[in-house]
Amino acid sequence: MRCGVLLLSFTPRPDVVVAAAARLCYSDVSAAELLAGESPEKMRGLLRHIRESGHFSPFEHASFTFAVDGLSRVASHQLVRHRIASFSQQSQRYVTMGEPDVVIPPSITKDSELQQRYLEMVRTAHAVYMQLVESGVPKEDARYILPHGWSTRLVMTMNARELHHFFTLRLCRRAQWEIRNLAREMLVKVREEAPLLFETAGPSCVLRGRCEEKNPCGRRYSSLEELLNEKIV
Repeated sequence: MRCGVLLLSFTPRPDVVVAAAARLCYSDVSAAELLAGESPEKMRGLLRHIRESGHFSPFEHASFTFAVDGLSRVASHQLVRHRIASFSQQSQRYVTMGEPDVVIPPSITKDSELQQRYLEMVRTAHAVYMQLVESGVPKEDARYILPHGWSTRLVMTMNARELHHFFTLRLCRRAQWEIRNLAREMLVKVREEAPLLFETAGPSCVLRGRCEEKNPCGRRYSSLEELLNEKIV
């Protein structure tokens, strides 16, 4: 299964809400008044200023909820390391894994013989899983035989501040390919609804024009557009 990303819900008018929160810190009028009087030009300038200054606390007032299908459990284990987020994941304890469903790394699909061997092992593991379940072994125990690459589904919520942090780490070329694909799809979705909040996002080479990794990849992105248009796999 190919990974699919759907933006389920988000804070209404996220750009406006964050701009009002930021402006309120330096204003003697209410947030409601600020919301009514903020022009798009001023809002863009303000959001760009606080983003470039690293003042991200106002970004926490905008949240985004995604439905993700077809992600491997290898990638989901990386994903839940982002602690300022909420996750609800399909349970292998309660849901029967009725059909073999795995993510196949591109490095394996390039070789038909290796891919065939990979799928044979998946089918064998799944056959043993089903035998265990049908023999009365609890699903929560039978699942131990399933591979890490098994496909999963989840719902995830992050605020805009954590999303920026997520994009900084996971859109770097040194990040694992599957979570990079996920991050890019998420960035495309949030830019459609909050173009000012995510006018610029991504690794340090995009944000600051230089790599801040201890071991650089040596192929920095020249722009956000290059990153978004790149075919990762």
